[in-house]
Amino acid sequence: MKKPSRTTWPIAAGVALAVGVAAGAAASRRRRRTVVRAEDVSPHALLSPPSLEPDTIEVQTDDGARLNVLAYGDPEAQTLVFCHGWTCNAAYWTPQINAFAENYRVVVYDQRGHGNSDAGARPLGADVLADDLNSVLDATVPAGRTAILAGHSMGGMSIIAWAEKYPDQVDRRVAGVLLASTGTDNLVADSAIVPLPQRFPKVPVPVARRVMGATVPLVESSMTTRALRYIALSPNASGAEVAFCQQIVLGCPPRTRGGWGHALSALDIHEGLQNLTVPTTVLVGTADRLTPPVHARRLAAVLEEAGNLERLVVLDGVGHMSSVEAIDRVNDELLHLVGKAQALVG
Repeated sequence: MKKPSRTTWPIAAGVALAVGVAAGAAASRRRRRTVVRAEDVSPHALLSPPSLEPDTIEVQTDDGARLNVLAYGDPEAQTLVFCHGWTCNAAYWTPQINAFAENYRVVVYDQRGHGNSDAGARPLGADVLADDLNSVLDATVPAGRTAILAGHSMGGMSIIAWAEKYPDQVDRRVAGVLLASTGTDNLVADSAIVPLPQRFPKVPVPVARRVMGATVPLVESSMTTRALRYIALSPNASGAEVAFCQQIVLGCPPRTRGGWGHALSALDIHEGLQNLTVPTTVLVGTADRLTPPVHARRLAAVLEEAGNLERLVVLDGVGHMSSVEAIDRVNDELLHLVGKAQALVG
């Protein structure tokens, strides 16, 4: 097989990662003993594989695809369900598993075609994101109880698509939502991964869609690492954070990356925001090139108008992989939503 040239790799990496991508508990000085904080241990420790063994829950979708679902911690504890983004897998949430699983039920799953989940035969799109998440909630959230949902990038889109398709389920199944580094539409037009002269402010959408749907193989190299840092993280990200994300992203099958990339390039689920009738926090980093702050502000405006915006959190100097680069800030927002849910119940 002919090896790509050095000049091809920056383009290939950008193609693959555009838009969506792509130790016991220490007592906190300011919080109850409910979460392990990166400020109390080495942040790199939270990137290490979880020491707790998960329960493996195989979820079969209506079309026969098998979804790999992992549940950590006490089944009787408050459930937190995490949805990862494009080109990632359940391991993306390792920092949150390590932080929360000792005191909460932490559920993570591989999106269709990612990790150990089947690709299935359905055309990829918003309906698939919604139906798969609904199947996961059916299998992991006990009847009569509610979960906190957290979605990053395509994972946030999964939550919004689910709310759009299953509006009657939102209040019954969910107590709070965190939408991190995500958007609902105009994903191609608003991305900032390709710096263009002012007279060319946008990448042509048809071109970007072909690029996002490409299935160029990616291999580990210094060029790929630099491209990943530029596109998906920030200059402030540590080497360990970049390496952690790179291992996950490079593990995504090219067909999955291309199939979902093409689907996301035309995604429009903005009407689903109207159905998120629970406290919803929107979070974004100022250095996010894939889903820049313009998306977060757009989401926040819609949610605020409907009376459901909990907080808009803008993290200075943080890139697209916000829950890896800013572990404590993201976890603080999750704890805030848990506290809000408990206050409403109690």
